[in-house]
This record gives sequence, C-alpha cells and structure tokens, in this order.
Amino acid sequence: MREEFEVLISEEELDKRISEMAEQLDKEYEGKTVHLLGILKGSVFFMCDLAKKMKSDVTMDFISVSSYGDGTESSGIVRLNKDLDESIEGKNVIIVEDIVDSGRTLSYVRKLM
Repeated sequence: MREEFEVLISEEELDKRISEMAEQLDKEYEGKTVHLLGILKGSVFFMCDLAKKMKSDVTMDFISVSSYGDGTESSGIVRLNKDLDESIEGKNVIIVEDIVDSGRTLSYVRKLM
C-alpha cells in the first residue's frame, strides 16, 4: 500500500526558488568560477539542479561526513568518510548541505577548509 503525503512545497515553487538562488549566486560571483562542495549524500540532487541553472562556470566536488553512525540520532562525533578529490585552495567555495540540525557537521567541514 502506498502512503500518501501532504505536499508542502510544489515542484514549481521549488524549481523557482532554485532558479532565484542560481541568479543570486551568478550575480555575487560574476566572471568567477564557483566551486560547489556537496556534503554526501543528501545534497546531490539539489546541488545538481542548482549547478544546471547557474550561468557561471561551475565545478563540483563531494565530501562525505557522518555523525550518525548506524543510528538516526547524532553521536556528537563527526568523522570524515570521503575527502575532496581536488584542492579547494583559492577557490570560491559554496558548501551545499541538505539538513543542518546541530550544526556540528557543517562546522567540522568548515574547519577542514
């Protein structure tokens, strides 16, 4: 049996907002290459949608970190599962994260930069 869900944000509204974000980033980084850094796995689809809408030159890389272990509650300890493939030194980096609850993961990633 398929469970029904209430749609909180329509696909059209979401697409419009992603376009607005892409426009804003294009203005802020006009004439520059933007390096999108996605935190796996939740950021992948959103980050790809954002990159497709941007007019700026965009490069992408991914990092994987975890503070959940095998459970659904944060252990409070963040660990690196997959590092960057390339150096981001001197690049215009935008971190793309799907959920920020405690902020530990994002803080950890920023310290790695």
